[in-house]
Amino acid sequence: MKAARIVKPKESLQVQDLETPKPKGSQVLVKVLASGVCHSDIHLWEGGYEGPGGQFLKTTDRGVKYPVTPGHEIAGTIEAIGEESECLFAKGDKILVYPWVGDGVCPACRVGEENLCDKPKSLGIYVDGGYADHVLVPNYRYLVKIEDDMDINEAATLSCSALTAYNAVKNANLRPDDNLVVVGAGGLGLMAMQLAKAVTGAKIIAMDLEDEKLKQARKDGHADDFVNSKKEDPVKAVMELTEKMGADAVIDFVNASKTVETDMQILRRRAKVVLVGLYGGELKLNLVTMPTRAYRLIGSYTGSLSDLTELVSLANRKIIKPVVSDRFKLDQATEALSKLKDGKIMGRGVINP
Repeated sequence: MKAARIVKPKESLQVQDLETPKPKGSQVLVKVLASGVCHSDIHLWEGGYEGPGGQFLKTTDRGVKYPVTPGHEIAGTIEAIGEESECLFAKGDKILVYPWVGDGVCPACRVGEENLCDKPKSLGIYVDGGYADHVLVPNYRYLVKIEDDMDINEAATLSCSALTAYNAVKNANLRPDDNLVVVGAGGLGLMAMQLAKAVTGAKIIAMDLEDEKLKQARKDGHADDFVNSKKEDPVKAVMELTEKMGADAVIDFVNASKTVETDMQILRRRAKVVLVGLYGGELKLNLVTMPTRAYRLIGSYTGSLSDLTELVSLANRKIIKPVVSDRFKLDQATEALSKLKDGKIMGRGVINP
């Protein structure tokens, strides 16, 4: 099998020939047809994140070992199955992979939140993932069957991009009369707008620095209002759009010091800020306003397996439709990551091995 691997952080990915694994027990070998290109892959490629005070937080300190094959948004077909998997799946089944594998024994795993496992074994991060023509899935229970007529590229984005957006919308706990500000109109932001409109009916205000991305949000018809925070005062703009009350919730898909500082200034009482992006930095809080205005600051990371099955149902019924804008081959993996990092992918990019 061939795989595009990060051998060393910040270096071009290398396409290598590896031995194709043979599934045993409950394992399943999946032929990868599409693997999404995610911002998390960029941090894996760069070797870390920005922390408080500009401190660089290394991925190796979190347990990542190089070389590693990135890619956690994986869709394809079953190539081979272990002897314990045969009763549920068959070769050729079209499936989506849930990549947020846990150790199965920590408190989070025991309540179905493997994405928040204390000792994660996520595909494409801690274990080789989908930037390859095959991937070994540790257990058949991490597979979700998808309809034959579902586009395989769109399906791949469900397991992280859409899943992350869905969990964030759930954490925002929106009602139809709420005002929601979505910070960042990239792939995740656009999906969150779709989901929030379809599932909650809230009024959506899209915020970004680029007119092109805001135009896409307008074209899709999911956002009701638009704020270019580079060209206008975002606090003033949001207040005008919410009758001087402020937003009931903000979902921040950037999560940088500057964006969250703005988030905290556009909230009405009882409002929620859901932090999703991994840009990083630090934040100073007025601690008195947290209890007096009953703000809630929530971190949101991917989603559970049950969340994914709900998402697949929404996609199967055409209630949501992922936006795939760019496609790459395996030997273009470095180009794909570079293009995403530079903000040149409008929707979502996928690699087709």
